[in-house]
Amino acid sequence: MTQSTTDTLHTLAREHLPQEIAERWISLLRPSVRLEKATGTGTAVGRLGGLPELPETEEWPVWEGHGPLAFVAALDCASLPSADLDIPLPAEGTLAFFYFDGQLDGGSAVVAPDEPDTWAGARVLYVPAGTPVARRAAPEDIEPYAEVPLTARVEATAPYLHHPLVHREFGSARDDHPVYGENFEHALWDHVEGTEHRVGGHANPVQDAVEHEVARGALGSPPWDDPRIGEEALRWVLLAQFDTDDDADMMWGDCGALYWLIRPEDLAERRFDRAMFTWQCG
Repeated sequence: MTQSTTDTLHTLAREHLPQEIAERWISLLRPSVRLEKATGTGTAVGRLGGLPELPETEEWPVWEGHGPLAFVAALDCASLPSADLDIPLPAEGTLAFFYFDGQLDGGSAVVAPDEPDTWAGARVLYVPAGTPVARRAAPEDIEPYAEVPLTARVEATAPYLHHPLVHREFGSARDDHPVYGENFEHALWDHVEGTEHRVGGHANPVQDAVEHEVARGALGSPPWDDPRIGEEALRWVLLAQFDTDDDADMMWGDCGALYWLIRPEDLAERRFDRAMFTWQCG
């Protein structure tokens, strides 16, 4: 884990929270692989954009009735420092992420976790190691994103203040609780910087907890005050998030981000078809 990141978050907590509360909050930190544009001699672990390498037997993902998805990113699991994570990421093989990005319809069709008919608009494909693959040309009318090689570094991540883990540990938000106070919140905001592509760890939401959005969709979209949503949200972990990125010419809404979440047991069984997708923008 990147020591400086860990130390910074520990320091923030101990400066802004009472000692006992600070240590409890620190216990919620999780390791994540941050993905950054490769420069110099950095070892590439994957890439944004370009064209995917797929098995001959694998069709390019299509949302029936809407059209083919755009290729977002590919990650080489063997090159990722997955042993430093707390999720059972594959030790080898490739993960490829696809999303119906609006190129074909001007953005009229929206992929949303509370609308099961739209779930085919986002896909994760897992290609086991040793599978023969070939670079696949993009379907007609799909313009590939600019290719950006990615390197990886492990860093600690803090939970969003309204993450279900924070609510479980400290209760729902109250103005008089130091965890939810403005000083601590602003200190955490100031800590976050740059483009945030990552694997594992805590998601950095643009609006609200992505775990709640996915959990509600998985439960069949009950009312937001249904207590099952908070319980179900605890069962989901971040697989990957991909931020708006100028280098790749990727803009998700108004400077938003794409998120794929999965249950750990499904990840361990390589059931990437059970991953859930959501996206947020400003």
